[in-house]
Amino acid sequence: MALRSLLRPASRALASHKPRPIIHQSTKNFDDLLTAHHANRAAPSSARRFKSSLPLEEPEAETETEHLSTPHLDNNTSETVKDFTSDPLKAGTPSPWAVFDAWGAGEGIVAPLTSSEESLLSNDSVRIPTDEHDRTSLPDESEILSVYDKFLQRKSSVHFGYPYNLMYNHEELYEFMKYSINNLGDPFVQSNYGVHSRQFECSVIDFFAKLWKMPQDSYWGYVTTCGTEGNLHGILLARECHPDGILYSSRETHYSIFKAARYYRMDAKAIPTLPMGEIDYDALQAEIAKNRDRPVIINVNIGTTVKGAVDNLDRILRILKTLGIPRERYHIHCDGALFAMMMPFVDFAPEISFDKPIDSIAVSGHKMLGCPMPCGIALTRKEHVKKVEQRIDYLNSVDTTIMGSRNGQAALYMWYSLRKKGVAGIKREVVHCMETAQYLRDKITDAGLTCRLNDLSCTVVLERPMDDKLIKRWQLACEEDIAHVVVMPNVTRFKIDKFVEELVECKDTYGRMQPVRKDSPLTQLASNSWGGRFVAPAVSDLKADV
Repeated sequence: MALRSLLRPASRALASHKPRPIIHQSTKNFDDLLTAHHANRAAPSSARRFKSSLPLEEPEAETETEHLSTPHLDNNTSETVKDFTSDPLKAGTPSPWAVFDAWGAGEGIVAPLTSSEESLLSNDSVRIPTDEHDRTSLPDESEILSVYDKFLQRKSSVHFGYPYNLMYNHEELYEFMKYSINNLGDPFVQSNYGVHSRQFECSVIDFFAKLWKMPQDSYWGYVTTCGTEGNLHGILLARECHPDGILYSSRETHYSIFKAARYYRMDAKAIPTLPMGEIDYDALQAEIAKNRDRPVIINVNIGTTVKGAVDNLDRILRILKTLGIPRERYHIHCDGALFAMMMPFVDFAPEISFDKPIDSIAVSGHKMLGCPMPCGIALTRKEHVKKVEQRIDYLNSVDTTIMGSRNGQAALYMWYSLRKKGVAGIKREVVHCMETAQYLRDKITDAGLTCRLNDLSCTVVLERPMDDKLIKRWQLACEEDIAHVVVMPNVTRFKIDKFVEELVECKDTYGRMQPVRKDSPLTQLASNSWGGRFVAPAVSDLKADV
């Protein structure tokens, strides 16, 4: 079967799907798949880096002109978009190749709300009444929720700027939303509270421990509320292991790392970055050398927030060795919110694993994996967590996490996604993201706009559009004079073509963004350190204008 047919939207693919023996869950267990996967990653350099991955079959182009000609909140979907949430063919499919798309996030671009529909989501319409007379003046809750569903479909169909995988279907789990599933206490120590999902949570932890090569019984972890909580936990453990240590991280690190330093009253150093977003290794070495008398705590970025840059772990380890910092005097946390989930599936990528002297990893579950609620994983070496462990009689368990009560639904949803997709299914989505990001980079560059893409990334960085309406419509994440698109499984070439078309219209109408200062992010996009080509911003000749 051609790969293109495997990438069709689920509503079409499932009808003709036939299980593939090489990846079917009943014939290949996790260890076999992971062993085969690592063997593929170590294949000779003559092999292609990525397995060919075509985008989802694109729908017919939908006309949006009539909606864009008048002011709108840019929120809605049209009534013609097919709703897949009640499609029984999608529930419980055993294939990790199935495209999870519960309600059409990967389908075409859908239209904004009408003015009358917008009014149903106004602050006045959704307010909570205080008496029956007040209630009669408000629209019905079902009517509001129906429009809200359309609002979410619209926003999901043009979701470009943030790293969330919107291609999933957890319909089989809807039944469990009626239970108050709480994984309070430690995942590995059962409490008196019986409505939990600990076995599923431990299974998720085991998966990531194998993925990152942790020996059995050497690790500890838990399902978090988000990547930030994972970072807070990892830095807390670092502080407890080295109370007088200094935290080093790049200036382009996610804000949660420096938030942790403030919360824990740690000394922290924001190290300058190279133009492509990696930490400045020479500056890091010089700063550590100035503080040899104190332990070293380093946050390594496995994909920075804005540019998707991956700090070179091996180079950082060489710096520590060069400076003569012994293992017991340093602690390494890896912030892998998005890309730590992807890197193990990129052929010939550097290895991030506990085979190396790292101490903890945090990754988000709602990003690459896809989940309807924010969640993630914190994983560390077992000996570290003992430093924060406290016995709680009230729970008949131990307190080892940041939160007390923890969302047991999140663990169940992550487990379900991992079981359904499997190693092969996750890799297929990673390949789609990486290749589609290259397609977007080339389209923007060919359109005459400045654009860059780091090698180990699906985050395309571009000059900030001059029209804020375009930024809001596509939900672009911006930093000063640049913006970025994070290519996830729900971003298709059809959507990219439409996005670039609007970018060109924006450029023709409003012109191009100029650097806001001499060393601004847009200026850094011109650096040769990125490699490849770029289109320089147009700068007028002052003499010619006189």
